[in-house]
Amino acid sequence: MKAVVIHATGGPEQLVVAELPDPVPGPGEVLVDVAYAGCNWADTQVRMGIYPHAMTYPMVLGFEVSGTVAALGPEVHGVAIGERVASFPDKGGAYAEKCVAPAAGLIKLPADVPLDVGAAFPIQALTAYHMLFTVYRLKPGDTVLVNAIGGGVGLMCTQLAVQAGARVIGTTGTPGKEQRALEYGAARVVVTSGEDFETAVLEFTHGKGVDLAIDSYGATMLDRTFNVVRKLGHVISIGEAEGQPFKNIRERILPRSQTFTRLHLGHVDQTSPEWKAGIDHVVSGIEQGWLKVPIEGVFALDRAADMHRCLEGRQVAGKLLLKAGD
Repeated sequence: MKAVVIHATGGPEQLVVAELPDPVPGPGEVLVDVAYAGCNWADTQVRMGIYPHAMTYPMVLGFEVSGTVAALGPEVHGVAIGERVASFPDKGGAYAEKCVAPAAGLIKLPADVPLDVGAAFPIQALTAYHMLFTVYRLKPGDTVLVNAIGGGVGLMCTQLAVQAGARVIGTTGTPGKEQRALEYGAARVVVTSGEDFETAVLEFTHGKGVDLAIDSYGATMLDRTFNVVRKLGHVISIGEAEGQPFKNIRERILPRSQTFTRLHLGHVDQTSPEWKAGIDHVVSGIEQGWLKVPIEGVFALDRAADMHRCLEGRQVAGKLLLKAGD
């Protein structure tokens, strides 16, 4: 099979196409004929060697995939060869024509959900869902701050929160990326290149601060976010796209008795009722049409490096996909 391999960490040029043996599913795993692989910011961190969870190189990138089940490993039940699925290859491997994925995490795709959408929603939509409804318990009338609102997770958070009756205010550093978030129901988006977000958020909340803040920037943006969250409010971090934040989180949460979570989607038990509820909610939202899955670009396997450059250019308001199959 053809696969995109990283032999050593570095820039996008480290992504090279190679011929590899077809993977073989082990106990509790399935082999997927890959249609599309989703591109996520975490992929760029793994490529650069700065992902917060240990990786072994060389490796095939990609933790999000859609396709059809090609083979079953031992002890796999409830899924048939030929079924259309989305999944989470927990060891990577989605940037390839075939990959192995745990059967427990399979999402069976309804007939009206195409395979490109199947690779575009799982990580971003389920990360957003579990921040809003598992880590936090979002209520109608809550106010949510979404940093990087124009990105894939930000747009999912916006739609899910608005559908649940919350108000959303967001930030983006790139002029123009506020448009889709506003179309999806955000009440206000602060373009931080021209406006101070702390002032804007406190004005929006009449000085009280938001109930929940979601941040993927890290660095000083996360540090400053604590200043606009109300007493007993919650801050959830899902990334450090701009660098490591202030180390002593205790100092940040102490003045207002806030709570803080650094979420990794892989820590949500895929056999739990919460996981099933998330899949049911998200997939039904896509089928009903209120949860949009914007796809910004589709790249062939040999253009994986271009896909990463596009994502790192910070102009993307939606999802990028790698196309492996027909």
